[in-house]
Parts: sequence; structure tokens; C-alpha cells
Amino acid sequence: MSIPKRSEVPANLKWDLTRIFKADTDWEDEYTRLKKEIPVLSTLKENFVTSGTSLYNGITKILALSRRLEKVYSYATLASDVDTGNAHYLGYVAQVQGLASQFEAATSFMNPAILSVSTAKLAAFKQEEPRLVNYNHLLDRITRMRPYTLSAKEEKLIADAGDALSASDNTYNVLTNSDMEYGYTQNDDGEMVQLSDGLYSLLIQSQKRAVRKDAFDSMYATYGQFENSLAATLSGAVKEHNYNARVHHYQSARECAMNENGVPTVVYDTLISEVDQHLNLLHDYVALRKQILGLNDLQMWDMYVPLTGKPALTYTFDQAKKEAKKALRPLGEDYLKQVDYIFNNRVIDVVESQNKATGAYSGGCYDTDAYELLNWEDNVDSLYTLVHETGHSVHSMYTRQSQPYVYGDYPIFVAEIASTTNENILTEYFLAHITDPKTRAFVLNYYLDSFKGTLFRQTQFAEFEQRIHELDAEGEPLTADRLDDMYGKLNERYYGDAVEPGGAIAKEWARIPHFYYNFYVYQYATGFAAATALANNVVHGTAEQRKAYISFLQAGSSDYPVEIMKKAGVDMTKPDYLEDAFATFAKRLAEFKEIVQNNFK
Repeated sequence: MSIPKRSEVPANLKWDLTRIFKADTDWEDEYTRLKKEIPVLSTLKENFVTSGTSLYNGITKILALSRRLEKVYSYATLASDVDTGNAHYLGYVAQVQGLASQFEAATSFMNPAILSVSTAKLAAFKQEEPRLVNYNHLLDRITRMRPYTLSAKEEKLIADAGDALSASDNTYNVLTNSDMEYGYTQNDDGEMVQLSDGLYSLLIQSQKRAVRKDAFDSMYATYGQFENSLAATLSGAVKEHNYNARVHHYQSARECAMNENGVPTVVYDTLISEVDQHLNLLHDYVALRKQILGLNDLQMWDMYVPLTGKPALTYTFDQAKKEAKKALRPLGEDYLKQVDYIFNNRVIDVVESQNKATGAYSGGCYDTDAYELLNWEDNVDSLYTLVHETGHSVHSMYTRQSQPYVYGDYPIFVAEIASTTNENILTEYFLAHITDPKTRAFVLNYYLDSFKGTLFRQTQFAEFEQRIHELDAEGEPLTADRLDDMYGKLNERYYGDAVEPGGAIAKEWARIPHFYYNFYVYQYATGFAAATALANNVVHGTAEQRKAYISFLQAGSSDYPVEIMKKAGVDMTKPDYLEDAFATFAKRLAEFKEIVQNNFK
């Protein structure tokens, strides 16, 4: 079936951006106004911290223009994403990106100015200007960085060296995205095809073992050819992270990265410790995979092939909306009202069309609806995607309804929790209503693979990331041989004796871009575990627990992430939420094992 042009997609399956700006001319008028007003913000610098009132007025003016800028940015990117070949909207995106850079430059004085005010003087400002209470948490987020902030001259020197310091990241991206070619491999039809990252993710799930092995060997043979260069780029990125932390008076790069998000390092330590104590569960699942596949020698290229086949679960978009609402019912009537609004007011762009961005996301800003981009297919994966993105959207809606603009978004640390909680609630719904053993097995396998790929695998990455930063800080070289050895041993510890040891998987570190993101990847694991625990609270818990979850959705960025999660009923500095997640995994693994033994002989 051919992919339709944008003009051929029915209106009811396209999002309506006229609620942001009625016409492009309205966007252009606002863009012109902002282009004139943004440079004027730099004039606030002179009197910004001369009094409590000047500080309040200055912050308010900056936030007001930021709010308007987000609106023009959202319109441009949303309009462009549904037709990336449209030069008109690509031009809008380029214009607004330039405007965002101007805004950043014009307001770059704000944080240093606030940091120049002593604690005592800031307290006096708050006495003088009571309205500053509205910005208490914003000011706290800024002033808590005082011990880690250098002089303006020193900070400028570091900022000016930004391009040089990030050269390793840039080199890695160019090398892996442009220069490296993975050669040819065999597909399911026996044809030789050019391997790519996207194709690899499909071939590694093939039911034909030879296809999986060929793709795996081709991929890692290429990384093996470049691994000395890739070790150098990774070493350079690690050195950049460690240097930045060291000059800003942190004990480690990890502490620096986590402190910037207001997350204590105990969260990281607890994650790694708890996962290590529960690796036996992953070992059991991997051993079961070996048994189901009937293999004498389970290899890493056998880890992604589906174990249960595709179930008879197909949904049109309209059917999926009904099913999603049934599944999300435990979240309460008000939550379902938010879902109804999303499903019935043309804020979802549903189907694939020519030049439309791939994948799915929830977007928009404080003064727009929470728009969802989908590329719908009539299968269970699309239903999971729908509830996932709707989780993001309702989180955004509750935040905007409950918080002022200054706290009207949510921290990265919690960003994926609401969406993944919805996925887990859908799984709970399926398991409560599906009786057919083979369909239950599919749902259980879907969950277990998600758990393996997110909580276990991302923690493996987090552990490796921490160790390479520690080694560099100790003055140890990060050579390709050393990285292979470390990663290979770590992989063996995580996956256990059921998998054949050694092999090219030791080079996997070379193809993981997250190691350049400076202690970002652990958040996937903590978020997934928290979502599992929260879904249990919502579906099986008390009215008080469900109320606490809605309070979390309403909190926005009005507090630090760990404190926000406590409002939801999850203390991420303690192991309880992880223990709850592992208990769920163990229970579902036991049922999956029983179904397989009784129905897949």
C-alpha cells in the first residue's frame, strides 16, 4: 500500500494547529514582534538585582517572552514534522531556532546576576518584594549552584572552549552516522542488503538464526575495525565530563551531572546495588529463552528474537482509543476526561504520510494543547504507543492546569515515568482480561523483554559509564582492549551462564551513544522501575495512592525530582520501589514459564 500525501490524509486524522495560530500570518506577526522585543531583554542587566522589585520584574519579563517564544517554536516544529519536505515550515524552524539563540544570549546575564547576590541580601529582597515568593524554587535552583559556579571570566573561558571540548562527541557522531559502513548481510528472503542501524534492529529479531548471526557479525566486525578510533572519542568525552566536574569543584562527573538535575547520587548507587542483587532473575529469564528456542549454545544474537509469535491482537485507531480508555479507567474520571479531550479534539496526528517524521512523541508547550504525533499501524505495538504518548500528554495537561508557567514543565528525571506507567497499566489490563494462554504469553513476554531491555540493560550501561569515568579520573587509559575486557566481563555477569561467554559483544560499548550523554542513561532504568511500582499502586492500591499519583502529575517542576516522586508514593533514594518492580518481574516470569511449559511443546 502506498504512503499517502499529506493532502490525502482525512482532516479527522490530522492535528489542528489553528488553535495555536489561526494562520501562518499570525505566526509571522508574532515572530516579528519577538524579534524586536528579545534584544531589549539584555537592557535589564543593569538594574536586575538592585532591589527586590527590580528582580521580580526582570524575571517576570524574561519568563513572559520565553512563554511566547515557546509558542512560536511549537507551531513551527509541529507544522514541519508532518511534512519535513515543506521548505516553508523548514524556514520557520530555522528562523525560530535563531530567535531562541538570541533569547539565550540576551538573558545569559540572569543566573550570574542572581548568584552575585549574597544569601542575606536575597532574603532582604524577599522581605521587600513579597511577590518573589512565586519564584522561590526557581531562585533556589539557581543559588544552590553557587559553590559550583566560577567567576564570570572563568565561566566565559570554559564556554568559549565548548566547541573544542565537545570535539570527541562530534567526531563520534560523524564517524558512526556518516563514515562507517556496515557492509552487506542477508535478510529473511535470502537477499544481500546494505546493513544499517535501523535494519539491524529488525534483522536481530528474525526467526532465522543465520540471519540474526550474519547481521550481528557484520555490525560488530565494522565496530571492530574502528574500535581504536572509537575508544579515543569515548576517552575524549569522558575527559571532558571529568574536567568540567573538576573545575566546578565536584568530586566526580557523576555528582556534577546529577546535581545539575537536583538528584542525589544515592539514587544511582541504589539502582546498581539492587539490580546486582536481582541478576538471578535475568539469568532465569535468559535460561528460559535458551530452553524455548531449543538451543545448545545461546548467543547474544539470540536475545531479541520474539519467543511467542504475534498474537491475534489488532486494533484500528478507533478501537484502540476505546481499549485505551478501558485500560486507563483505574486512574479515575478526571484523568479520563483529559484522555477524552486528547482523543476527540484533533490533537493527534494519526497516520503515516509522505515526509512525515518517523516514530512518535507528545509535544507542544504551556499555551498549546498537548499534541501527539503517531504513525499508526493496526497492531498492539501502536496501542502501547498510544497509551505511552497519552501518558506524556496528560502529564503535560495536569502540569499546565496546576502550575504557573515558571513551573509548567517537568524535570527530565521524571519525564518517562507517567508514559511508562500507562504502558504498565495497559499490561495489567490485558492480564486481567485475556484468558487465551498464547495471547497471555505474548503480553507477558512483551513486558519481560521491556523490563530486560530497560531496567537491566540500561543499568548495565550505567555501571559501565560510572567505571570508565572513575578509571579516567584515576589517570588510567581507556584503550579499546581495556574497554572490551571491562564490557565483556560486565555483559557475562549480567546475562549469566546460559549465554556463551566471550565474542564480539565485548565491543558493544563502541556503538552506544548514551555514553557520551554524561550520566543520562540511568534515568531509563529508574523511570521504568518507578513506573512498574506506580502502576501497581494505581491498579491494585488504595484511593489515597491513586490520589498521590495524580498529585505527582500536577507537580510540574515545582520541586526537585526526588521530592516530586515522593509525592507520588515512590522514594527513589530507597530500594523499595526497585524491590516492587523485581517482585512484579518474578511473578510474571513464573506465569510465563508455566504457560510455555503447558502450551508451547
